[in-house]
Amino acid sequence: MAMDAGEIERLIKAGIPDAEVTIRDLAGDGDHWAATVISPSFKGKSRVQQHQLVYAALKGQMGGVLHALALQTGTP
Repeated sequence: MAMDAGEIERLIKAGIPDAEVTIRDLAGDGDHWAATVISPSFKGKSRVQQHQLVYAALKGQMGGVLHALALQTGTP
């Protein structure tokens, strides 16, 4: 079973409370998502570290229930 956009957003915001999160369904199939995550807590972190924070917030769902996620991160 695929994750829905609301659950992806909820998990990211629970793990990164100050984040602005935008989720888009890339293929219309509920399996291929894009997320833009903007957070002040990313300041001073590399892009890899920012992505690691998002993946940690997703609590191991990547590659399982969450099949594909194109991720963009940044600071406000």
